[in-house]
Amino acid sequence: MTDSGDALSASEKTLNVLAAALEHSRFTDIVSASGLAKATVHRILATLVANDFIAGDGERGYRAGPALLSLAGRAISTVDIAQVARPIVDRLVAEVDCTVHVGVATDNEIVYLIRRDATKPYQMKSRVGHGMPMHSTGMGKVVMASWPAAQVAEFAARVGLPPRTNATITTLDALDAELRRVRERGFATDLGENELGTVCVSAGIRDHTGAVTHGLSISSIALEHPGTSIEQFADAAVAAADEISRLIGAPA
Repeated sequence: MTDSGDALSASEKTLNVLAAALEHSRFTDIVSASGLAKATVHRILATLVANDFIAGDGERGYRAGPALLSLAGRAISTVDIAQVARPIVDRLVAEVDCTVHVGVATDNEIVYLIRRDATKPYQMKSRVGHGMPMHSTGMGKVVMASWPAAQVAEFAARVGLPPRTNATITTLDALDAELRRVRERGFATDLGENELGTVCVSAGIRDHTGAVTHGLSISSIALEHPGTSIEQFADAAVAAADEISRLIGAPA
């Protein structure tokens, strides 16, 4: 029987089997996913197991081995999300001609990591390294929407939900309702809640564990995007945030 992977190099075959073994635990499923002959898969798996890149066997199933997990941990620790995100942010700014931010969540705030301005004559007051309250910002709300209710309540009790403007959410009930809406829609907005006259639409960025740890926002002024019209960029924000998530190792 001819191996369907005959045209592949030995390295490519090994990578195919490794990828398949990380997606499937059963030998037959690994064979199917790799597109290689059983004998080839069996030989490559034996080599991967012997070198601790894969653990397990045909009876118990296969899984990532200690050598691979160690390499993955070292790779993840060197990821600079700002460096990964910048080309995507630059492309997004050119597409929507609005200011784009990327921020990271701390215990109480969203801290700006990236700010890229549009071609418009006005500029946002935000600056890289500056923190803003979670509950009054779009990026903060997309992060909090991924939290369990108890964590949201603890945050509200600790921070106090202080008003930034007359539109800021200042009660736990209102915050819970807003976060439910964010989860349903897949994005958040800030309609003058953090700064009068400024609006944004935001999407969450997931890390390698799937946790929402960062946010991306498309921001403008209310005079240019009145009411809820900033939501026209929601799909673009979500797509950019998902692309960044994928590049930093978020699960599919």
